[in-house]
Amino acid sequence: MQLLNQQGVLTIEAQRGFERDFLEYFREVSAQDDSACGRALRSGQQIVIEDVETDEPYTPMRHIARAAGYRAVISTPLISGDGTAQGMLSTHFRSAHRPTDWELSRIALCARHASDFIHRCKIERNLRQSEEELREADRRKNEFLALLGHELRNPLHPISTATELLSRTLTDETHIHAAGIIKRQAAQLARLVDDLLDVARITQGRIELRREPLDLGIVIAQAIESVGPLMRDKQHELAVVSHYETLYVNGDLARLVQCVANLLTNAAKYTGPHGKIRVQTRAEEANVLIEVSDNGAGIAPELLPRVFDLFVQSERTLDRSQGGLGIGLSVVKRLMEMHEGTVWAGSAGPGQGSTFTLRLPRIPQPDAATGHENRLQAPRRRILIVDDNEDAANSLAALLNHKGHETRAAYNGWDALALLDAFLPDVALLDIGLPAMDGYEVAQHLRARSDLKGLRLIALTGYGQAEDRARAKATGFDDHLVKPVDIAALERTFAALASITTEERSRSSRVLLSQTHTKE
Repeated sequence: MQLLNQQGVLTIEAQRGFERDFLEYFREVSAQDDSACGRALRSGQQIVIEDVETDEPYTPMRHIARAAGYRAVISTPLISGDGTAQGMLSTHFRSAHRPTDWELSRIALCARHASDFIHRCKIERNLRQSEEELREADRRKNEFLALLGHELRNPLHPISTATELLSRTLTDETHIHAAGIIKRQAAQLARLVDDLLDVARITQGRIELRREPLDLGIVIAQAIESVGPLMRDKQHELAVVSHYETLYVNGDLARLVQCVANLLTNAAKYTGPHGKIRVQTRAEEANVLIEVSDNGAGIAPELLPRVFDLFVQSERTLDRSQGGLGIGLSVVKRLMEMHEGTVWAGSAGPGQGSTFTLRLPRIPQPDAATGHENRLQAPRRRILIVDDNEDAANSLAALLNHKGHETRAAYNGWDALALLDAFLPDVALLDIGLPAMDGYEVAQHLRARSDLKGLRLIALTGYGQAEDRARAKATGFDDHLVKPVDIAALERTFAALASITTEERSRSSRVLLSQTHTKE
């Protein structure tokens, strides 16, 4: 049996009873050849040569037939159900032979089965190849998004820390207002970067929720604050209607704020100037609901079932005030599912506004000791900051100094190691993408020093995927934070690490006391 390759040439795929000389001679057969296969390929029909010794076109090949020991041959094209030529099935006879109708029908039946089998094999091979290509494309996309996120986060980090520092030190109202604008816009950019990266992370299950009891009002307030500039630009009228009692959920504050902010951003984009946007919270049996409604562009009936699909969006306007990447609502849906919640979209049609409803499981009011409002206070620390972005390192150092910590900044790994003898840090914030010696190598050097046993290592980087966190942990880091870092999150990390240090010291004291009693 021969298969047809992409060049339209037959090549032997399977055979029985032939020696090397025959196989080498007929290794490739084209439609210009006068063999039985060549003629069948050329005509697209079955060719029967009853005796090669009397068949004139076969004269140049008779010596091969004699050596191989056959006198007659039947070549039948393998044609799939869609009419595509797949190859050739050839049957050889030791003596001159005129096939009967029964023999020809049996050969035709075998040819049909072979054609169908080859066709299925090709389809399956193409599917496997397509799957591999899609997986490779997805891998490259994720690598690109991770790199893009890192490069975008690097400038956002010093901008965020510098504006945070300014907001704490400025006294002039105009300057304070300007710093607030920068801070809010930097936060908006950071959220867009997070949305972009979350698409890859969530779909692959690489995102972890940090859940805790939350007051729903805090979620709403932070979401409104983050989207406020967009609404003010379009002079929207925002109404917030709250439930008569405080509602609590068990969730990740940052992710739930992200969900509500995405819905508010969507409403603001698709609602014209001076439009109305309404946020309402209410209880429903064992659930709490957050409704974001507007009187804007609405949603076409054909788009409504797909509004939460990735990259689905309404038509973009020329000024691009509407539309976007089409990822925000998809992120909301996936994050809500991770919270055991749902999101629903409704609209009466184009021009009649829309309503998006988040539904989350309700929990009882938590104890004050476990609520979001109660936070550990971090003691003052000696902090080493290592980042090749000097603006990022210096602005973070200045902000931490302002909060009472003692800091030193280094811009590469070697300078950081040189500071150790004069400045024994309690905490080291290490950028991973350092030149010459990366953050992992610096961490290994720090962990090797016996005089720094209590040192806490925190990776502060633009790389935030699951494998990045796993590698940081394996290298010896105590925590992993993604740029641009929220100063409150950094302080909570300091506090948590400080509590761990206290517990370890307590255990060490108990061990030492036990050893002393044993010796006595």
